[in-house]
Amino acid sequence: MRESTDPVDPADPADQVDPADPVDPADPVDPADGEGLAAGVAAAAAGAAAASGGRLVVLVDGRSGTGKTTLGDQLAQLLGAQVVHLDDLYSGWDGLRAAADAVVRDVLGPPSGYRRWDWVADGPAEWTAVDPDLPIVIEGCGAVSRASAPLASLAVWLEADDAVRWDRAIGRDGDTFAREWDRWAAQEQDFIAAENPASLADVVLRT
Repeated sequence: MRESTDPVDPADPADQVDPADPVDPADPVDPADGEGLAAGVAAAAAGAAAASGGRLVVLVDGRSGTGKTTLGDQLAQLLGAQVVHLDDLYSGWDGLRAAADAVVRDVLGPPSGYRRWDWVADGPAEWTAVDPDLPIVIEGCGAVSRASAPLASLAVWLEADDAVRWDRAIGRDGDTFAREWDRWAAQEQDFIAAENPASLADVVLRT
């Protein structure tokens, strides 16, 4: 059996997973089996990229506290990919839509990079380059849009109950996020209403 930390090889039969059904989206994800889940999603993404002959691009989206960062980091390790966290692109607490646009225009577009946001200084920081020829995982609310989904090998949408999301997010980020929760949630709702990312995703999972 392949170890979960071994890179996924799309040519290896042991790594072949049907991209249309890598996991059962009706079943909530067991946090204790996160590595098994990530391995299934990674294999599906690798298979889809191999079938298309294009660059491996995985998008992981969902509202705050659904586990995007954890899954994104696991996928990047499994796939030997670069990872871009949209937390680094949001231009403050009102920057969700702009970051979603930057995914297509800058990260996956010819500039091949993004302007990092300095949350401490509350302003733009250095330009961060990404390699346009290497696999990439992009995670964060705003990753999956009508413009970005066609560019992805696999798009993933994560869902969780509101109470679970709150506990995870506030447990991670504390009072700072608690004060901005409603402000950020309104942007999430606007983005979901405009883009319907769950309908664009190849895989929808409850965490």
